[in-house]
Amino acid sequence: MTAHPGDEVDLYMERALSLAARGLYTTDPNPRVGCVLVKDGQVVGEGWHERAGQAHAEVAALGSAGSAARGATAYVTLEPCSHHGRTPPCADALIAAGIRRVICAAIDPNPLVAGAGVTRLEGAQIAVSVGCNAAEARALNVGFFSRFERSRPWIRLKLAMSLDARTAPAGGGHLWISGEESRADVQTWRARSSAILTGAGTVRVDDPRLDVRLDYGPWVRQPLRVVLDPALTCPPTARVFRNEQALVFAAQGAVRPDSERSLHGAGIAEERVPAVGRHLDLAAVVARLSALQINELLVECGPTLAAGFLKAHLVDELILYIAPILLGADAAPLTALTGLSSADRVAAQFDVVSTERLGTDVRLILRPREAAAQNGRG
Repeated sequence: MTAHPGDEVDLYMERALSLAARGLYTTDPNPRVGCVLVKDGQVVGEGWHERAGQAHAEVAALGSAGSAARGATAYVTLEPCSHHGRTPPCADALIAAGIRRVICAAIDPNPLVAGAGVTRLEGAQIAVSVGCNAAEARALNVGFFSRFERSRPWIRLKLAMSLDARTAPAGGGHLWISGEESRADVQTWRARSSAILTGAGTVRVDDPRLDVRLDYGPWVRQPLRVVLDPALTCPPTARVFRNEQALVFAAQGAVRPDSERSLHGAGIAEERVPAVGRHLDLAAVVARLSALQINELLVECGPTLAAGFLKAHLVDELILYIAPILLGADAAPLTALTGLSSADRVAAQFDVVSTERLGTDVRLILRPREAAAQNGRG
């Protein structure tokens, strides 16, 4: 297997990646994949994976090409699968269609595939090249790769603050820190996430819905709502528990009052994990979410839980909205980080990935510098 450079190859793979991105909000827990079929310098078919259970990108492209697929080159953003899941193996479909060559961006990290698709194609005398636009393919499926390579989701911590790094007025009460454009932007991050996580304090004080209010097609998918409630203090009637699936993590041994045990809807599940003092073991929570096929986790929470994720080195991206207002030194802080050692201070350094103006606000996307140094990605 060798990488295949060239402007023409890049052009077709970029098209395949743009097709894959159409499934950004709908394919979970499957990866976002696109495929372009080219013969004699002409695109004869293309497709993308639209949602779990539907045809994979390669099969969709073959369907659009029909008999013209024979002898074509397939440009696909992820290694064709080689196992039976909800759909038959894509590698077999490419072989049966008479594809001459396959250029894929990245090897599938799923151990059920992990090179087996390439092996099957090469066994059928189909030439295979791997590595074209690999970084872009990984970025599009950062959570899918994280789940299989690190046994945890890709975790984004979303926070909004004033110019003086405060998040709520000192006297309590609800106040929108960020403007409408920023709140609309948050909806796009929610929509691509497998799950949205918050803490019991946020549920009790703000009573959030944590749902997606975007219209992005016929397959609107609501992420799993996850609440960390060590002592089971959240009212079962909270808005986060209405309508859609939700998951509550509680400490082992925590007991809900008898009067509240039947108030949760049928879609509400409870999981028990170890506690560390008054807080849950976040590593155990994250490991369980990975087992539940959570690829991308969006954390929207208060200062204490934000500090917990940061100190546990469980933040891959920090999404920070800065509003041009002042709340005062007695207002709630951005995080409750205290007692940072010299090692903690080094680990708490970030690199700015992007800066964007959203109405009157500014959005920063940052990644931990330590993680970037370890994995070679900025």
